[in-house]
Amino acid sequence: MENLKKVIISKRAELAAKGGHPWIYGTEIEHADEGIEAGDIVRVESKKGKFVGSGFYNPHSKITVRIFSTNANDTFNAAFWKRRAAYAVDYRLQVMRKEDYDCCRLVFGEADQLPGLTVDRFGDVLSVQVLSLGMERHKKEFLDGLIEVLRERQLAVSCVYERNDVKIRELEGMQQYKGFYRSPLLDPAAEKTRVDIVENGIRYTVDVENGQKTGFFLDQKFNRLAAAQIGKGRRVLDCFTHTGAFALNIAKGGAASVTALDISKEAVEMTAHNAKQNGLAVEAVEADVFDFLTELDKKKDHSYDYIVLDPPAFTKSGKTVHEAFRGYKEINYRAMKILPRGGYLATCSCSHFMGEELFVKMLKEAARDAGVTLRQIEFRQQAPDHPILMTVPETYYLKFFLFQIV
Repeated sequence: MENLKKVIISKRAELAAKGGHPWIYGTEIEHADEGIEAGDIVRVESKKGKFVGSGFYNPHSKITVRIFSTNANDTFNAAFWKRRAAYAVDYRLQVMRKEDYDCCRLVFGEADQLPGLTVDRFGDVLSVQVLSLGMERHKKEFLDGLIEVLRERQLAVSCVYERNDVKIRELEGMQQYKGFYRSPLLDPAAEKTRVDIVENGIRYTVDVENGQKTGFFLDQKFNRLAAAQIGKGRRVLDCFTHTGAFALNIAKGGAASVTALDISKEAVEMTAHNAKQNGLAVEAVEADVFDFLTELDKKKDHSYDYIVLDPPAFTKSGKTVHEAFRGYKEINYRAMKILPRGGYLATCSCSHFMGEELFVKMLKEAARDAGVTLRQIEFRQQAPDHPILMTVPETYYLKFFLFQIV
């Protein structure tokens, strides 16, 4: 047990924290001891002096305290952080397939009681993003512990690359940057920014330096298999393809033809590269998805009988959810108009703020306006290496539907 400075919270915040939600907002703090510095670990107590938890304190953030421990006897030394690393790794070793260990999310922030921290494993390269000041302060202890944990389980680590080039860090009072993490446990001669991985039997080249977020989206791993299962013999249009993952899985599953769209030239080039190294026939096209679908609709072109919509998050804030609703509805409406009766639609949202209920409402409206009926084949969420805490709705973000147009 450490002698930590105290933060007293409101009754409302106490109930939320005891219910399992780890965030304390600035407006919920009744008192904070003098001398607490941004990034410090504090002891959170109720107004009656009862222990609630220990958390990272940051007055620069709207989320002023992020609770990560509810054990009053915890001591926050290197051994503690290594234990946290072991819990996270061992969970993945239990719930994921052995072939997924080389392309897996090892740490998913609050879902692993490591607020603001993301760690993805791509082969022997770890890609890391730190979005909370407290985790930034304890990053070295945790990452060195994580490297040791992985090696103890015969999982190699050659280098660690930090993808801290995101604006949200500035809201926590941190600078943006990216580059290699340096540690006595790592050999600088082994550093690399591109690595090949195999997911669902398909080889990809991942660019941890320049790829979106940490380099590759692992959360759709099993949804890609579900999408591929109904692609045999189909003429497929994969929209917002990024690295071509949906397109490649469906092509491998026996599609008659696959066209992969992305507005990013780099994404199109990477998709073409990934298709070539797997010997799969995918036409990678640089185009704006909204314009492409609108043009197909105008021409009444029904060349495709299976469309995949996996757009980036159209909203990262509750303030813009109405605009996002319109964006999601537009692309889904266009896809439904283009698809023939009996065609298939895979559609996703990766925004927490576009909740499941709202996403379903949007789909119903789009189907009504397009004059079609949707027959649901399957509903899925993010892969289990991105676990959802029932008490933290923010950990649930990915919705994936498979429909037939009837």
